[in-house]
Amino acid sequence: MRFLLYNICYATHGNQRKFSLLGMLGRTHDHLDEITEFVRNLDPDVIGLIEVDNGSYRSRKKSQPEKMAEVLGHFHSYRSKYGAGSRWQRIPIYNNQGNAFLAKDTIHGEKFHYFDRGMKKLVIELELEKITFFLVHLALSYKARQEQILHLYHLVKETKRPYILAGDFNAFMGEKEIQLLMSASGLKNADKDMQPSFPSHNPKKNLDFILHSPEIKVNKFWMPDVQLSDHLPLIIDFEVLEPES
Repeated sequence: MRFLLYNICYATHGNQRKFSLLGMLGRTHDHLDEITEFVRNLDPDVIGLIEVDNGSYRSRKKSQPEKMAEVLGHFHSYRSKYGAGSRWQRIPIYNNQGNAFLAKDTIHGEKFHYFDRGMKKLVIELELEKITFFLVHLALSYKARQEQILHLYHLVKETKRPYILAGDFNAFMGEKEIQLLMSASGLKNADKDMQPSFPSHNPKKNLDFILHSPEIKVNKFWMPDVQLSDHLPLIIDFEVLEPES
């Protein structure tokens, strides 16, 4: 199988070298089409999208994950990244910001979990036939982020199936921020070389991760050098190992 993780920053940046708040609030223009074509050529089985617009003025009232899923012929699962009672749900643009999964195969189940701390609270749990995926976008605040990571540990340790935990961890200190999570849960980092993914035009920070349980064998990991967002995409080709008899 092939899994793609991509923070597309609401498809607002295109090939810009400077990524500002003003740019993030700009219209998507043709950038989503470029991203969709890039994804189509990769032909992933599962796609985890961070920072998608579900229908604000920015995307001309069209849901980005729904539009991408339609073009690619995928199933999709979307949810706002803010909690149901969050004040951000009452603010235009923000109330259409979220994360999404796209999948070739039928989605067998989906759950939406929420952290207690942080502005961005969403964890999407997606269940396919043989594997479970978790998608996250963690807090900018270090303290809130550490509480979210602890919450993640308690969440994933209940999983009885092979699983992948992926997303934008905003881990400004790199892998050492999540070492305790990895050690306690047995998770492995798909990127053994710890390559930086942000900013895309001159990567210096390790913000994005694909972590996986021991039952998953990663055959290939790479980050294409594309600047359709301020983050680089992360891709793995993997297989789910059969349990030993």
